[in-house]
Amino acid sequence: QVQLVESGGGSVQPGGSLRLSCAASGGSLSTYNMGWFRQAPGKERKWVAATTRNGAYTEYTDSVQGRFTMSRDNAKNMVYLQMNSLKPEDTGVYYCGGDRTPVGVSLNPARYEFWGQGTQVTVSS
Repeated sequence: QVQLVESGGGSVQPGGSLRLSCAASGGSLSTYNMGWFRQAPGKERKWVAATTRNGAYTEYTDSVQGRFTMSRDNAKNMVYLQMNSLKPEDTGVYYCGGDRTPVGVSLNPARYEFWGQGTQVTVSS
């Protein structure tokens, strides 16, 4: 079973940047599409970005388009989320997860087979 560990979260002011990392062990990420989700207190987990197995296609939710960049390095078994121009509404716990949707990427967290423990991102002045 693949295990994921997210890191890189923290507290930043609006307009700041963070780079999240997701490290995998126990299996290769190259057979999985990967996604980033975030969960605000008291709210459901929502999709932020997702990329295909080889990273050739990446999709973003509208609210982060142009500000966030998702990437992966299958040789290192790592996934990243570069977050720029952060806004208070980006606050939440960020999770990475893996799924095996055969075509494209999945925006539905129920389709994901495994998750990390999450990393907190707080954007506040």
